[in-house]
Amino acid sequence: MNPIAPVSVVMPAYGAEATIARAVSSVLSQQGVEFELIIVADDETDYQAVLGAAGIADRRIRYLDSGLIGGGSPPARNVGLDAARFDVVAILDADDGFRPEKLTAMVPLAQRYGLVSCALDVALPDGTALRRVGVGEDKILTPGDYKFTNFSMDSMLVHDRRRADPRYDPGLPCLTDLDFLLKIFATIPACYHVGMPLHTYVKLPVSVSNGPGVTERMVATKRLLRQRLRDGFYPLADAAGGAGIDRFLAISLAAEQSFAPREGANPPDLFEDHIEPMLPI
Repeated sequence: MNPIAPVSVVMPAYGAEATIARAVSSVLSQQGVEFELIIVADDETDYQAVLGAAGIADRRIRYLDSGLIGGGSPPARNVGLDAARFDVVAILDADDGFRPEKLTAMVPLAQRYGLVSCALDVALPDGTALRRVGVGEDKILTPGDYKFTNFSMDSMLVHDRRRADPRYDPGLPCLTDLDFLLKIFATIPACYHVGMPLHTYVKLPVSVSNGPGVTERMVATKRLLRQRLRDGFYPLADAAGGAGIDRFLAISLAAEQSFAPREGANPPDLFEDHIEPMLPI
């Protein structure tokens, strides 16, 4: 068996003073794998000082700056990707978290298949569990099948940049993770999926995927991605995959237009709960 490759973990950070210690601790708890953690500030905050105040100092953490203030996660992630020293890369937002076994489980699979996803725990900032997405058997997902398993969020990916090395699109208002995934699928024909939740996705009251105006941004971006698929903007290694991705986006657009979350609902109404019954079994 090949040794586990070292991995670069890229973490964009904007207004993350209250959450970043937890996210960083989830990376530092990884065992049996060499890694670097690249924190890219998008708000001129001294996150080394923030973490130091929380008792966190580690030589494996590198601190960079996006050169912007509120430029968004795509430019910050791109700065981290450009600076990454290792071939295998994972992304972690500064309000999310890794399960302790994530990298030891997923990095060898990224070495073998080039791209690996995992099931998600969806939770509130206080740790309250809301639901899971993508739980089940481990399996190969073609591009056409992928979103029917991983129908929420795509930043849990780990990939090998020797086989695909795209960058995030700063021009997209949302769904930049899906755009990034489609670029990976240009040279990697399928994704290996781990059906155990190894990544925690935190639903914040106001975020790209959960807050005022999100429906309008999601609808506009999903329509744009469908147009890009029709125009051949994403030349997939599995040419048949575009039809499945477009089919998912059509269902997702219908779900966006019928989703009416109740203001102040506790726990919050989730888009994931709304769309799942609309997906084919």
